[in-house]
Amino acid sequence: MASVELRNLTKRYGPIAVVDDISLTIEHGKLVCLLGPSGCGKTTTLRLLAGFVDPSAGEIRVGDRLISSPANTVPPERRNMSMIFQSYALWPHMTVAENIIYGLKLRKLPRDVIGAKLDAILATTKLAALAERYPGELSGGQQQRVALARALIVEPETLLLDEPLSNLDANLREEMRFEVRRLHDTYRYTTVYVTHDQSEAMTTADVICVMNGGKIEQAGSPEEIYDRPRSEFVARFIGSSNVVKGKGLDGGRIELAGIALHCSGEPVVPGAPTAVSIRPHGITLTATPPQNADNVLPATVVRQVFLGDSRDYMVELKDGTQLRTVTAPADNIPHGSAVWLHLPADRCRALTG
Repeated sequence: MASVELRNLTKRYGPIAVVDDISLTIEHGKLVCLLGPSGCGKTTTLRLLAGFVDPSAGEIRVGDRLISSPANTVPPERRNMSMIFQSYALWPHMTVAENIIYGLKLRKLPRDVIGAKLDAILATTKLAALAERYPGELSGGQQQRVALARALIVEPETLLLDEPLSNLDANLREEMRFEVRRLHDTYRYTTVYVTHDQSEAMTTADVICVMNGGKIEQAGSPEEIYDRPRSEFVARFIGSSNVVKGKGLDGGRIELAGIALHCSGEPVVPGAPTAVSIRPHGITLTATPPQNADNVLPATVVRQVFLGDSRDYMVELKDGTQLRTVTAPADNIPHGSAVWLHLPADRCRALTG
């Protein structure tokens, strides 16, 4: 295994930079998710890594080996990488076993070596009972498992996955997220996983890179990306979040609905409009004012929905700002009631634009 490094990587189509000067180091054995909406540049970045696309500027290195630059690009077949596509790309006329060992046969490995490797990967991917079936006889999840086995058996330096679960139904997608992570923990290949599904990224990744407009907006662990977003885009894209606007005050505070709200996160510029992210579960809603607490705001309940394991509230501050919060199901506060919100400073994340 080897680390993967992108240095000022750029891909332009005419005047448009689809990938715009991104730099990223992926430590060997880590699973990194490139996460973002359609058109953010994540799939183009993966194709640059695979060697299907030449960079306009910058370079890609695997270990100490330069594999992509505007002057020279190592072809895909010489990169020791395996790529899994959305469509699985299985040979329909070959059995599961034949599909899996196809790459080993191309490498002309001895038959006994191929057999041993096949037995091991069939056991690990739980496909032994399906070895003699054809792809058309398999479910979508089973076909995806075959594609993973075929990619892993050749022992690549780097594993690339392009939205591999997008063709599965919701239940299978959830099951396969955990399967991808289990197989990664077994083999520890350096892995780059492209998805637009934040649940996939949160379940599978060691590091999430949130992409927007061809750039990496923020990179970090799932916990860091969720709990400590740095930009308004990341806060809105990852999970549900209240994003409110206020005027910056000194001491890391903003003015919101006439209250000085203490914030953590990015530096607050006095006098400047400042966006703040507050997750719904980070707000405590009570029918009476909390005692000896900062960041307490009065509000009115404008909506309340019982969801079984929780209640979902929309409340309105006196300046018309609306916030969403959740409580225990037993906390039944009627529409129109006066309430108080406690917004702990460490849950109020000041953001960049």
